Amino acid sequence: MNFLSKYSDSIYAVMRIVAGAMFSVHGMQKIFGWLAQHETELLSQMWFGGMIELICGLLLVIGFQTRIAAFLSSGTMAVAYIQFHWAFAFGPKFFPAVNNGDAAILYSLLFLYIASVGAGKWSIDKDNS
Repeated sequence: MNFLSKYSDSIYAVMRIVAGAMFSVHGMQKIFGWLAQHETELLSQMWFGGMIELICGLLLVIGFQTRIAAFLSSGTMAVAYIQFHWAFAFGPKFFPAVNNGDAAILYSLLFLYIASVGAGKWSIDKDNS
């Protein structure tokens, strides 16, 4: 697999962009009701979560204030998992595959990684590190 290492910077950038775009779509669902089966109450916890998803997702796509946006997104997904998916339930609901929290856990860890690495190439951030 060493042949891929020369593309690692580009692959990382694509990962950051795609993850940010997917995350922002979740925010669009909550804020604008696109492809959603429920309305989000204005200024509710879900609405604030949706705003974080929308804004931080777009910031990740363009690579601006990437570390801050990724760190905030990571924390938001950790809260989403603990509060809404796991909800301190034990038994079968403890497992992410059962409580549908897989994406929240993966987003949380992915965004924590992006926060630690930075924007990388194809970004507005000047540090590119």
